[in-house]
Amino acid sequence: MILGSVLNPINSSMLAVALIPIGRAFDAPPSQTAWLVAGLYLATAVGQPVVGRLVDAFGPRRPYLAGTALVGLAGLLGALAPHLWVLVVSRVLLGLGTSAAYPASMSLLRSESDRTGRQNPSAILATLSICNQTISVAGPALGGLLIGAGGWHWIFAINVPLSLACLVLGALRLPPAVRSAGLTTRTTRTDVVGMLLFAASLTAFVLILLHPAAARWYLPGLGLVIGAAFVRRELLTEGPFLELRVLRGNTPLLATYARQLLTYTASYSYLYGLSQWFQDGRGLSAPQAGLLVLPMSVTAIGVTALAGRSGRVRGKLVVGAIAQCVGCGSLLLLRDNSPLWLLVSVGVLLGLPQGLVGLANQTALYAQAEPARIGASAGLLRTFMYLGALLASAASALSFDDGATSAGLHTMAWPLLGVAGVFLLVCVGDRSLPKL
Repeated sequence: MILGSVLNPINSSMLAVALIPIGRAFDAPPSQTAWLVAGLYLATAVGQPVVGRLVDAFGPRRPYLAGTALVGLAGLLGALAPHLWVLVVSRVLLGLGTSAAYPASMSLLRSESDRTGRQNPSAILATLSICNQTISVAGPALGGLLIGAGGWHWIFAINVPLSLACLVLGALRLPPAVRSAGLTTRTTRTDVVGMLLFAASLTAFVLILLHPAAARWYLPGLGLVIGAAFVRRELLTEGPFLELRVLRGNTPLLATYARQLLTYTASYSYLYGLSQWFQDGRGLSAPQAGLLVLPMSVTAIGVTALAGRSGRVRGKLVVGAIAQCVGCGSLLLLRDNSPLWLLVSVGVLLGLPQGLVGLANQTALYAQAEPARIGASAGLLRTFMYLGALLASAASALSFDDGATSAGLHTMAWPLLGVAGVFLLVCVGDRSLPKL
């Protein structure tokens, strides 16, 4: 479960320190290399709910094995890619392949809870969260070491042995297919039209966010129209691609998804933004930039380990929201000549919300989701996380249009402060949290 679920965060975060070397290798500006980020998250946003419903219907084994096999193939393609857009295709395949493990893990936890009678496996949820947070924030350091050892190709090649390990462990340990109660083959058929509408709506918004121009004025409106058609279809059709019905009448779960979107918009923005600024603005190498993200990782690990002992949700969210507001504001203090102690201090501060919020949202989802649809609900949680990452990639592309300078970092910090403020208001105003 752990090894499979970290495939996505490791591929998300290692790229943070590789964007500058890849851009130099292919003579591509940040507005083009941003598609390496957006491609993975577009694919994952579509793939997570699809695979989540397949896990609910047929058990975790087959989706897990198929997804992790695709990760290995995508890693090989990326390592051998001769052009930037081949790398983008590799990232899309990585996004699809890494969509299986998290819904499979949540499904396994739910089935074990039913078997043992333990309703809240907080220690296991904390372990999963620690591993995901660790990899997510330590990924830039690992990516920097791989780039220093053999070039950016190695951050793609590392997926091959990881995929093989997942395949071996999955084949040996995952239980045979078991259909979830209340779901039938008919209600889990593939909604191709819904998938295409969802992908088209997202792509329209991503295009205008990554490349804003007056000539593209029609894209936001087009995205809204396609999005409305998508919502209407998903609510009316039997066996929809995206289980919007899990939100109907479940306001607390909808609030959890909103918190996930807001917090990961901010966290991925400063993860990618700082990693690029360390190299372009501060003049550090890729390995040095990766190492400077480690304080964030260490803080996130320690905080998650301590907070994971308690199943309470509200306190973690409020403290994490306050820390995120302060952390986003601290980006305004950074300059080209900022001392290392200040860079480390900012990393420690930004590690607090990394360690608290992901664990709290995961615990909230486990309590709020309908048991028979835990896979689909978990897939939706990851979908909102990757929608936030898409917004973060757009913020990075817009802010660093002229390079990852200190001025660009400050430009990014102001809207992030607004996002963090809204996140704090959502956490304070949610009356369902004290009951969890």
